[in-house]
Amino acid sequence: MDSDIVLETNLRLPLLKRGKVRDVYDLGDRLMIVSTDRISAFDVVLPNGIPSKGEALNRISVYWFAETKAIMPNHIIDVVDQRTVLVKRAKPTKVEFVVRGYLYGSAWESYKDGREVCGITLPRGLDKAEKLPHPILTPTTKAEIGHDIELSRKEASELVGQERFEEIEEASLRIYEWGAAKAESNGILIADTKFEFGILDDEVILIDELLTPDSSRFWPKDRYEAGKDQFSFDKQYVRDYLISIDWNRQPPAPMLPESVVLETSKKYIEAYERLTRRRFTIS
Repeated sequence: MDSDIVLETNLRLPLLKRGKVRDVYDLGDRLMIVSTDRISAFDVVLPNGIPSKGEALNRISVYWFAETKAIMPNHIIDVVDQRTVLVKRAKPTKVEFVVRGYLYGSAWESYKDGREVCGITLPRGLDKAEKLPHPILTPTTKAEIGHDIELSRKEASELVGQERFEEIEEASLRIYEWGAAKAESNGILIADTKFEFGILDDEVILIDELLTPDSSRFWPKDRYEAGKDQFSFDKQYVRDYLISIDWNRQPPAPMLPESVVLETSKKYIEAYERLTRRRFTIS
């Protein structure tokens, strides 16, 4: 039963892929994606689930897909329930498209060492977590195991084709800028985010998830201050706890205390409510 899902119709669907957070089921030319309550930290799935996390993530993605379909079509066919969507089956590109609006994470590490960021030379004198003069695209490989590898614009365009790369680059930047502005008006800064695209009938479409706390760095606007580490909107309680107990970041991961689980759940729900201005009701 672990590899199948059984619907009320007693139709058994084969599991295509079990990721850290989501399960994908095979319906031929369509897929069913279930956002679970699993959570990972430091690339390890934790034994505790986070109540309502899967529903919050799915609802946030569905919201953004609907809001951005005029910029780029997407894979959504139908919302099955609060954590499940039926989607078109597209062929994923070999590149993940990361858009950064703030200088943080691996981009900051490269910058402070005097290196380019994915082939981009940034202005001198920027501080950690500072807002960039304009958003930049920093593509990476899609690694099934281990960490993604940063790509230059030229390397990414060679993997997906120049024309498609330019189309995806434009869409990525437009969606980020639009989403970041809307999120900021609701008190959340989207520092950076990851987009995934697929090819269906020779057309590029958005797939996977969109502008969620799991695919993005969300910072509370009222706590933002350039030049320092930022308070993360989603997994902060989990990371802080794991660091506090000196976990070696190797499996098996330790159980999380109930207080950490509940606070993390609240943050995912709060992200949904702030971004969409809709009340989160537990199904």
